[in-house]
Amino acid sequence: MKAKELRAMDKEELMKKYGELRMELIKQNSQIATGTIPKSPGLVKNTKKTIARILTVLRANQNKKQEEERKQ
Repeated sequence: MKAKELRAMDKEELMKKYGELRMELIKQNSQIATGTIPKSPGLVKNTKKTIARILTVLRANQNKKQEEERKQ
């Protein structure tokens, strides 16, 4: 997912997507640990990047809200 798409989501959707991706990453890591070859090795890297993007967007939204509160 692109950051632009993630910024369009609200906090609840982002948290839901974050949970789904974390579960997917856990499954992928367990496949790798047991020696099973994953369907797409690049998928692990993309999943990690998407999780990082979600966390970045959440943090930016949080900082934006705090900045608005300080101005008032």
